[in-house]
Amino acid sequence: MLLGVVLVNCVWVTFVKNLVADGSGLAFDDGHPTAYFWVHLTLAVVSFVLGTVVGVIGLRGLRALRRTS
Repeated sequence: MLLGVVLVNCVWVTFVKNLVADGSGLAFDDGHPTAYFWVHLTLAVVSFVLGTVVGVIGLRGLRALRRTS
């Protein structure tokens, strides 16, 4: 499960890099960010933050489990 959280966060980081480098005109119009850019950036940031929180909670749970065993 924790490995899945790490992989999903890596996917979002790559997605944001590709979004910023977009040359198709979806993310930027005449050099200015479009609504598409802002919506997808918001989705990526929220998902990354939630994934990080879940990962931290999971790691703390594993540490607590190992201490009690």
